[in-house]
Formats: sequence, structure tokens, C-alpha cells
Amino acid sequence: MIADLKLAQLRHFVWVSELKGFHAAAEKAHRTQPAISLSIRDLESKLGTQLFEKRNAKTTKTELTPFGEHFIKRAKELISHHDRIVEDMLLLTGNKTGHLRLASVPSIASRVLPELLQQFVSHSPDLHISFFDDNSDAVLQMVENRKVDFGISHLFHQHEHSDKIFIPIWQDNIGVVCPIDHPLAKKESLRWEELTQHRLIKNGTSRLLDDSEANALLGHSQFYVSNMISLIAMLEAGFGITTLPWYAFPQESTKLVFIPLIKPQITRDIGLVMLKNKSLIPPAQALVDFIISRRENA
Repeated sequence: MIADLKLAQLRHFVWVSELKGFHAAAEKAHRTQPAISLSIRDLESKLGTQLFEKRNAKTTKTELTPFGEHFIKRAKELISHHDRIVEDMLLLTGNKTGHLRLASVPSIASRVLPELLQQFVSHSPDLHISFFDDNSDAVLQMVENRKVDFGISHLFHQHEHSDKIFIPIWQDNIGVVCPIDHPLAKKESLRWEELTQHRLIKNGTSRLLDDSEANALLGHSQFYVSNMISLIAMLEAGFGITTLPWYAFPQESTKLVFIPLIKPQITRDIGLVMLKNKSLIPPAQALVDFIISRRENA
């Protein structure tokens, strides 16, 4: 007979792991510590093995067993799936028009989507929207895991995504970003050879150079920064230069300049990403149609 895993026990397990102790988990759950310990023991009994290592009397640190390390990922998936279903059902019973989830790369999220979403929701004031912004890989993963209804991102190596539909909407060119007092700052355009004598900081969009003659730059780059806020801070501090798509360039910065890269000239297509053969919920389909209509009327 399959064990009946209670959701409360799964939450207790995750909290003990994340908060590194039974006492902290008990406070979060508004339960006593013995109650949390009993909940974990019952869960371990159902699973037939221990989830946490036996604690040293000299320390209060709580560590997962190898099985616990494996199981916690599944426990979080179960909790997340349950919570999404409950959230959707509560919106329906609350007479809401629907709930859509979307994810986008930060450049479009900050530069384009605010105005688009404001116009869209003006006709659907009761619509609930959950919005996530992350890099292209994370957006695609959210689409694949059906955490979101659709995504907005660039597809690196489109032939590897035969399970997805990609509708290009925006296009921007790649350029060089450097401090305003940098030797390259007064250039109107740049060739990749001109960058070889300067410290290049790679970022998540640097893969756009992979299939171009400028890919030689990547092998000489000593630094990689994935977070855009950290990248901008390092650039403004004069640590080096980087390449970015135009939409990703922080236009509010008074310390940086964007110089088009003309050799090679590289463009990035950003568009809507959905799973093939999977219907969208009505609000999500309506937003997709709205975005496409804006592109066609532009």
C-alpha cells in the first residue's frame, strides 16, 4: 500500500531543513518542537528511512541524510503543485476572471512589459497575474516545468527546442558597454578586434557571440557575472567592459555608454515561448494575442 504523505508533514520537513533546526521550524509552524519532531518521525516511518542525520549533542545544527537531500526536491515540488492548484481554485470560487503566470528576461520585463501589462489589464481589472523575471535559461525551464503559462525570452540554439513554439516579437542589436571615461567611450561603433586589449566581463548574454567571429573574445575573458545589478556596479566602477543587447542596457545609468558592435553585427530575437500541443488558459491566450497585435500594429 502506498504511504499517504500529509502536506503538513512535508512542510515541516522543508522548514526544518531550510531553517536548520526543529525549534525554528516549530516557531514558523506555530507548533511545539515535540509536535514537529513527532511529525518528522511519522514521515520517516512512512518513507522507511531517516531524513535527518543524528545530531551531535554539542551542536544544534540539523543536516539532511543523503536520502533527505534527494527527497527534499520532491517534497518542494509536491508542495508547490498543491499550492498552485489551491490558488487557482480560490480565484475561481472568488469570482475572479482568472490567473495567468508569465516569465520574462529582465530587459523586456523592465523596458517593455510595464506599459503592455497596464494596457492589457485595463480591460480585465479582476485578472490576477504572477510575474517572474529571470535569465533566458530560467524562463525556458519555467515554461518546461509549466510553472508559467508562457515565457518571454531569447532561444539559444533554437533547433534544441523542438518541443516549443517561438514567436519573435522584439529584436535588438548587440553593443559594447563601458564607462563614459573609458578609451572606447567616444567611438560611434566598434569592431570586435578593438576589444581585445581591454578587460571583458562575460555575462549571461555573452553566448550571443558564440557563433560569430567575436567568439575569440570569450576565451580571453577572466570574469563572468550573471547578476545584472552586480554587472552594472562593476562596469560603473571601471572594472572593465562587456557586451549587451540594447534592451538590456541600463538607460538610467549616467556612468555608462552603449556603442554598437558592427563587426560582427549580432542581433537578438526575443519572443513568446510556449509548449507545443499545450493549450493556454483563456487569460494567457488573450495576453499572447494582445502582444502579437501590438507587434503587428507597430
